[in-house]
Amino acid sequence: MQVLRCETLPPSGIEHAVTLRLLPSTVNRKRTQDVDGTYPKVVCNMVAARSNFLRIYEIVEENVSIQAQGRSKQWSRFRKDTEAVEGEVEMDTQGEGFVNMGAVKSVSSTNATPATVFRFYFVREYRLHGIVTGVEAVKTLSTLEDTLDRLLVSFKDAKLALLEWSVANHELQTVSIHTYERAPQLVSLDPKTFAAMLRVDPQSRCAALSLPCDSLAILPFYQSQVDLELMDADNTLGRDVPYSPSFILDIKTEVDYRIQHVVDFAFLPGYTSPTVAILFQNQQTWTGRLKEFKDTCCLFIFTLDLVTRKYPIITTVEGLPHDCFSVLPCDSSLGGAVIISANALIYVDQASRKTALPVNGWASRITDMPLQVLGPEEQECDMHLEGCHAAFVDVRTFFVITQDGFVHPVEIIMDGKTVTRLALGTAMAQTTIPSLVRFIDTGREEGGKDSLLFAGSTVGPSILLRTTRVDEEAPKEVLNEAPVAVADHPNTMEIDDEDDIYGDALADKKSISGALSSVHKDSVEMRSVIHLSLCDSLHAYGPIGDMSFSLTRNGDRPVAELVASTGWDKTGGFTLFQKDLPIRHKRKVHAIGGARGVWSIPVRQPLRVSGGSVERPNQTALDVYDSIIISTDANPSPGLTRFASKTSRNDITINTRRTETTIGAAPFFQRTAILHVTTDLIRVLEPDCTERQCIKDMDGSIKRPKIRFCSISDPFILVIREDDSLGLFVGDAERGRIRRKDMTPMGEKISRYSAGCFYSDQSGMFNLCSNPSLSSSPETRQKPATASLESAVDAQRSSQWLILCRPQGVIEIWTLPKLSLVFSTSLIGSPRKPQALDVELLQLASIGESCPQPYLIVMLRCGQLAMYQAVPNERLDWPESTSRPNSLQISFAKMRTELFEARQTNPTEKSSILAEQRRALRTFIPFSTSPSPESTLHGVFVTGDQPCWILATDKDGLRVHSCGFQAVNSFTSCSIWNSRGDFLMHTDEGPCLLEWMPNINIGSNLPSRTIPLNRHYTKLAFNSVTGLMVAASLLTNPFTLFDEEGNQLWEPDAPNVNYPQSEVSTLELFSSDFSCILDGYEFQPNEFVNALDSIQLETQSTESGMKEFIVVGTAINRGEDLAVKGATYVFDIVEIVPDADKTRSFKLRLLCRDEAKGPVTALCGLNGYLVSSMGQKIFVRALDLDERLVGIAFLDVGVYVTTLCVLKNLLLIGDAVKSVWFVAFQEDPFKLVIVAKDVEPLSVTFADFLFSPSGQFYIAVGDEEGVLRLLEFDPSDPESRSGQYLLRRAEFHGQVESRSTALIAQRQPGEDGLIPQAKLICGAADGSMYALVPIDIEETAKRLQLLQGQLTRNMQHVAGLNPRAFRIVRNDTVARPLSKGVLDGNLLSAFGELPISRQIEITRPLGTDRLTMLKDWSTLNGSW
Repeated sequence: MQVLRCETLPPSGIEHAVTLRLLPSTVNRKRTQDVDGTYPKVVCNMVAARSNFLRIYEIVEENVSIQAQGRSKQWSRFRKDTEAVEGEVEMDTQGEGFVNMGAVKSVSSTNATPATVFRFYFVREYRLHGIVTGVEAVKTLSTLEDTLDRLLVSFKDAKLALLEWSVANHELQTVSIHTYERAPQLVSLDPKTFAAMLRVDPQSRCAALSLPCDSLAILPFYQSQVDLELMDADNTLGRDVPYSPSFILDIKTEVDYRIQHVVDFAFLPGYTSPTVAILFQNQQTWTGRLKEFKDTCCLFIFTLDLVTRKYPIITTVEGLPHDCFSVLPCDSSLGGAVIISANALIYVDQASRKTALPVNGWASRITDMPLQVLGPEEQECDMHLEGCHAAFVDVRTFFVITQDGFVHPVEIIMDGKTVTRLALGTAMAQTTIPSLVRFIDTGREEGGKDSLLFAGSTVGPSILLRTTRVDEEAPKEVLNEAPVAVADHPNTMEIDDEDDIYGDALADKKSISGALSSVHKDSVEMRSVIHLSLCDSLHAYGPIGDMSFSLTRNGDRPVAELVASTGWDKTGGFTLFQKDLPIRHKRKVHAIGGARGVWSIPVRQPLRVSGGSVERPNQTALDVYDSIIISTDANPSPGLTRFASKTSRNDITINTRRTETTIGAAPFFQRTAILHVTTDLIRVLEPDCTERQCIKDMDGSIKRPKIRFCSISDPFILVIREDDSLGLFVGDAERGRIRRKDMTPMGEKISRYSAGCFYSDQSGMFNLCSNPSLSSSPETRQKPATASLESAVDAQRSSQWLILCRPQGVIEIWTLPKLSLVFSTSLIGSPRKPQALDVELLQLASIGESCPQPYLIVMLRCGQLAMYQAVPNERLDWPESTSRPNSLQISFAKMRTELFEARQTNPTEKSSILAEQRRALRTFIPFSTSPSPESTLHGVFVTGDQPCWILATDKDGLRVHSCGFQAVNSFTSCSIWNSRGDFLMHTDEGPCLLEWMPNINIGSNLPSRTIPLNRHYTKLAFNSVTGLMVAASLLTNPFTLFDEEGNQLWEPDAPNVNYPQSEVSTLELFSSDFSCILDGYEFQPNEFVNALDSIQLETQSTESGMKEFIVVGTAINRGEDLAVKGATYVFDIVEIVPDADKTRSFKLRLLCRDEAKGPVTALCGLNGYLVSSMGQKIFVRALDLDERLVGIAFLDVGVYVTTLCVLKNLLLIGDAVKSVWFVAFQEDPFKLVIVAKDVEPLSVTFADFLFSPSGQFYIAVGDEEGVLRLLEFDPSDPESRSGQYLLRRAEFHGQVESRSTALIAQRQPGEDGLIPQAKLICGAADGSMYALVPIDIEETAKRLQLLQGQLTRNMQHVAGLNPRAFRIVRNDTVARPLSKGVLDGNLLSAFGELPISRQIEITRPLGTDRLTMLKDWSTLNGSW
C-alpha cells in the first residue's frame, strides 16, 4: 500500500516579500483598462513567499473616482430609479433631495490631480520544491536593455536561484541556480538552530547568503561592461551569464577572528565597494549570566573587494547590549545604521559614536552603555521590541511596528551633522502582527512626498500603508512636542477582515489646530508631518492550531464543515472551510421548469406618454433589473418553452407557452427586445413576448440541420448546427429587425466549426497590430468596433470579437462587424486522436472582480477542462507566409486544468436516447453577481453532472469550486426579485432560487469564512449531541511568585518595569453558527489547556449507559523552581431556559475536577473510559456517579506524551522523545498491554491510523521537522522481532510541522465494502492543509510512482529545484532513503498543467495513456 500526500490548501500569510520591477507593465506603467476607460498606473510588482508558496502581485495606483463611481452604482441598487440622468444633476450628498432640472451634469475641472489609492492585483502563483528563506531584487546587465529587475530567491537547503519574467510564456523562468549544500559548513547543519539570511547590495553588485559556521556565500553580479572585463579577463563569459563565479567567505578566518555567532548583517548604501555591517555576539550570554558577561554584541563594518578578495574593516563598535537582534541601514546622506535590541534603539555612525534610546526600564539594568537622557513622559514608556520590525520612510524617520501591531514613529534628531538623540513617538495605529516591513518607493517624479509601507504577516492579513509628508503649521511653543507622524482614518477604504486595523488602540492625535486659533500668526512655524493611511490588505488566516469537523446548515441544508482555529493573539479566531461553495435556497419555483435551459432577461418596458411610446433613458447594466424569465424543457417532445414574469405579490406567473425547445435567449436592441433562438428559427420578441420578427433557418427551401448551440451579443447572433455548420446574423437597431450576415471571408458553406462564442472586450487588451511587411492603410490601423447605431446609443459598448474553434482544435478570433481573421492558434498539438481531443465547448469570458480579465475556457470531448488567460503580447513574430494585414497582440497562458467524466458520444441502445435527454447538458454560462453591495464578481458556471463555479478575485488566482448538487440542468443569474446576488438553477431537486452564503472567501482552494475573535484558540471539540463547538482560548496574564506565607517575592519598582507574562486559558461554548458565546469557564490565572476533546463515557444518567462529555486536560505553571502540575476537568453541556433574546439555551456544568501531579497533555476515549496522560504515565479511568474519576489501569510510558489516538481497543501513544507506542487495552482484567513500539528516537507531533478498504493499515507519524513517517505492524517480518518493533516503511519530508489531524471515512459512489477508504487531513503551522490518501490498488500506485519519476527527470521545475531531493529524509540507519512509500501530490499535480503533446510524450514510456493518469489523479485528489 502506498500513500498519496496532496496539498489541499497552500500556506497562508507572508514571511518574505520584496518589491521590484519584474513585469513589463511596470516599465510602461500601464495595466488593463478599468471600468471607466482609464489605464491605472502600475507602480511595481511585489513577490511574496511563505514556505514553498510564492506569489506575484502588481501594486496599482488607481483614481479614487473609480471607487466613488462604484459606490454610486451600488447605491442605485438600493434606491431604484433615483439615479441621475442626462438633463439632471445628482442629488446632493447631504440627502436633501433637491434636483435642478435646468442644470446639466458636469465634472469639475478644479481638481487637476485627482486623489489616488494603491491596490494589490494578483498575477501568478507557484508551488516550489524548496522552502523559501529570502527574496530580493537584483539588477543585471540585461536590466540595461529592458529596465526590468531580476528575482533572487534563497532556499532552506542553501540554494540561490536567479529568476526573470518570460513575456512569451507569461511566467517565471530560471536564469541560474547556485547550490552550496555540499559546502563544509553544511555538513553538520541543524535546521532547528540556524536560519539563513539573504541580503543584496543596494547597487546589485553582489548578493550574500548566510551559511552555518559564520560564513557567507557571495554571488557577484556584473553591472557594466567594465565589470565584465575586470572580473572576466579571459572573456570566457558572455553577456548571457550575468554573474561571476560565487565563493564562500569564512568571516572568522578571512575578515576578523573575533566575528562569531552572527546575529544579523546588512549591506550599507553609498559606498564605492559593497560594504557589510555585521552584528554578532562574540561571547554568548543570557539574562542569568549578566554579572559575568554583559554587552557582548559588536558591530563591524567591512568592505568586500570582489576582485582582490580583500576585506578591510573600516568601523568597529563594541559594547552593545546582548539582546541586539537586527541591523537597519540608514540612508547614504545620513550614514551609519540603527541597531534594534529588545529594550533599546541604538544609532551608530561611521565614527563608532552610539546614541541609544531606551524604550523601557530594563535597558539601564542589562547594559552599561550610555543611554540618552529621557524626559518625564519618556521615562514612563514601556515598550517591548522583541519580534518588532522597522523600516525607514524618510531619511531621518523610521517606523517601528511591534509584535502586537502598534506603529511608532522614530525621528533621528541632528545638530549639524551629528546625531544628538532619537525621538520616539506615541503609537499612531495598531495594524497586523508583522513578520516583515518593507519600504516601497512609488517612483513619483513630482514632489516625491508619497511612499508606501508594506507590513507582511504570517499570522494574519498583510497590509499596505501609504505615507505622505505634509507641511503643517504648529505653534512655536509646541513645535518640539508635535508628532512627527499621524495616522489618517481610512474613510474611503473597505478592507476585508480588517475592521480592527485602526482599532481602539489608535492613539489620539495631538490637536494643533485648536492651538493655532488662539495664537498669532507670527508665533507659528511650519513643520513637516508624515501622514499614515491604509490602502489595501491581503487576506490570510495564519497558522492552524487545531481543527475539528462540525455539522452546520446552509439555509435548510445540513453540510459538513471543517472548523480550524487560526491566527494568533489579536488576529486569532476561527476559519470555517466547506467542500463546496456554500449556497442556500431562497424559494422554490416549480412553475417555470427549465430542465433544458433557463434565462433571466432584463427588458426595458416603454413608457406611455400622451398615447405614444417613449423609451426609458439609457441606463447601465447595474441600474436595470431582470423582468422576464424564459425556461425550456425537452420533454414532452418537441419541447416546451415558458415565458414568465413577476407579479405584484412577488410570485411567478406564466405569460406565454410555446411547444418548442429553446436554444438561447438574450436581451436585444439595447434591452428593448428579446432575441429568442430555437432548434430551427430565430425570433425577435417584443417586451410583452409577442412576436416581432421570425427567421426560419433554411437554405432556400431546404431545411437545415437543427441548431444545437447559439451565442448572442447585441447586435450579433451566432448559431452552430448539428452538422457543425455556422450561421451568423446581425441586428438593425433603426428598423428593429435582424438579417443574415455575409460570411464569405469565413467560407460560409465549406467551413465547419465545433464551438464558438462572442466576446466583448472591456479590458482594452484586444488591440490590433499592423503587419510590417504589408503596406499600411487606414483600415489596418484602426481598431475594430461595432460601427452601427448601437455604438452611438450605448456609449459603454466595448469592442466585440468572434471566437471560433475548428474540429481540428484550431482557435480563431475574427473582428466584428467586418469579418477578418486576426488570431489563430492550435491548442491541441499533433498527433491527436479523433473524438477524444475534439473541442466540445468553448467560452471566452471576463472573470474577476473589479478589473475582470479575459479567460478562454475549453472543454474537450474526453472531459478535460483547460483554462487559459489572455495576456498582452507586444512581441509578435510575423511568419513570412502570412497575408493578414492585422494581428491581435495577445497570447494565451494556461492557468489551470480540471478533469470531468467523459461522455459517451454514440448511444448504442434505444433506451440510451431517453437517458441522453434526461442527462444534464454541459454548458459554459458567463455570469456576474454582487454577493454584497461592495463587490461585483464575474465568472463562469459549468452545468452538467459535475457542476462547478469558475471564479477569480483581485488578490487571488483562478479558482474552481464545486456546486454541491449532483447535477445542474440549467443556470442563470437572476435579479428579478431586486437582488443582484440571486441565481436560478434547475437541479436534481427541481428549479429553485439560490444565493451564496454571506461573507464567503472564494479566493482559497476551499471556500472559507473567517470569524475574527481577537484571541487565539489552541484546542477545539465538537459536541455531536448538541451540535455546539467548545474551544479553549489562550490569553496572557501577569505572573508573580509567592512564598509559603503568601508574600510576593518580587514586584516592579518603576513605572516602566512590569511583571512577566504567563499563559492562561478559558473554555468557551459557541453556538452552531458561531454568532455568540453561550457560556464559558475561567481557569486559574496560571493554568492553561493542553488537551480538549468530546468523549463518550459510561454513565448511569442515560438509558443507553453512554453520554458525551467535554473533557479538558490542563497544566499549572508555578514558576521556575517548582514542578508543573495539572488537572483533568469533566464538563457536561446542559440545556437551560433561553434568555430574553433566545440565543443562550445551553451552558457548561462542571462535574468533576481531578488534580494531577504532572501536566495532563493528551486525552482520548476508549470503550466508554477516559484515557489521559499525566507526566510519564498513562491512566485509564471511569466516571463514577458523574462526580469523580476512578482509575482502573495505568502504564509507564516515555518522557512527555504529545498525542493519544484510539481505534476500537487499540491505542497509539506519541511521545516527545520516545516516538510511538502501540498498545492494546483489555477489560478482564483491566490492563494496558504493549504490542509494539518504534525504537528509534523521535519527537512526535501527531500519530494516527491510516487504513485502506482492503484491510491494510499504516501508522502515520509526524515530527517537529515536518517529516512524515509510515510505520507498519507486521509480526511476520523478521525485522520486527515477532511484532515487538514497528517497522518504518516510508519517510517523506513535508518541511512543515503539523499538530492537528482529522480522520474521515470516504466511500466512492457504488461502493458497498465494509471498510471505507480513509483520508487523514492535517493542518500545518504555516496555514497549509494536506491530505494523506492510501492507495490499495497496486496498478494505480505503480502508475503514479512511475509518473512521479518521469516528472522529476523530464520536466523543467521552477527555480531549477529537485523535487526528489526536497522530499528525501536523511536517515543514517538505512542504506537507501525510504522514499517510495509516499507520493508527492504537488509534483503529480503539475502533470495536468502540461500541454497535451507533452503529456503523451511523458506517459508513452510508461505503457499507459494520459487519460488514465489524469483519472487516477482526479480520483484520489480532492478535499474530503
